[in-house]
Amino acid sequence: AMLFFVQMLLIVLGTKLLGLAGTDMKQAATLPLWYRNLVQIPAFVIILVGFYGVFWRKAGQTLGMQTWRLKTMSRDGSLLSWRQSMMRILAACLLPVVCGMIGYLIHQSVGALYFSMFIGLLFNYWFAWVNKQGLALHDLLSNTVTMKMPKINHEGLFAG
Repeated sequence: AMLFFVQMLLIVLGTKLLGLAGTDMKQAATLPLWYRNLVQIPAFVIILVGFYGVFWRKAGQTLGMQTWRLKTMSRDGSLLSWRQSMMRILAACLLPVVCGMIGYLIHQSVGALYFSMFIGLLFNYWFAWVNKQGLALHDLLSNTVTMKMPKINHEGLFAG
């Protein structure tokens, strides 16, 4: 929640800066290059690494992984280090970005870029399906494993 608050604060700050600079609404639809490069992209990277890194380091699970009872850990059973978290994030992004760049270079369209990135994302998980160990490509490159946790029997209010 704090990361989303920081992101919202940066958006409001950027809008305020554009207004103070005398930017009209037509120009504000496209943010200036300096703002995208110096504020938005670093904020996105910090939020991405912060979210996954903190959750994986503290509990081995993001909120969505808790719902699906998945847990990511090192192959020795310990929680991820910052290095493993960064490696996992970069490895998960690597193939979709490379596929997207190739698709864009071949067809010179944004649609080809997005479609190729989607194919790269699917390949990460297809790799887990055909891999004998069941590891996704980003698990293999970061020396981690994602496990399905047993279902917890709730008592009282949550008993089903």
